[in-house]
Amino acid sequence: MKLVEYPSESSTGSTVFVGKNRSGDWVVREENGTFGGLFASRDQALKYALCENGKHPETIFEMSCEIELVFPTIGRRF
Repeated sequence: MKLVEYPSESSTGSTVFVGKNRSGDWVVREENGTFGGLFASRDQALKYALCENGKHPETIFEMSCEIELVFPTIGRRF
C-alpha cells in the first residue's frame, strides 16, 4: 500500500474530479462542492476544471467510474 499525501488547497488549488455521468455527459465536480458543471466534451470539462482550480493540473483526476453532479443543499431552500 502506498501512502498518498494530498497537497493543501492554499498552495495547489482544490481537488477536482472529471468523468462521465450515467447519461454520458461530462461532469466536473470539486471535492467539497465549491464548483462543478456538465459539459458536452472532455476538452470543455478539463478546460473548466483547470480554470476553476487555479491552473493546477496535478489536482485534476479523471474518473473511470460514473460520477454525478450533486449540489449541496444544507441550509438552502429552493
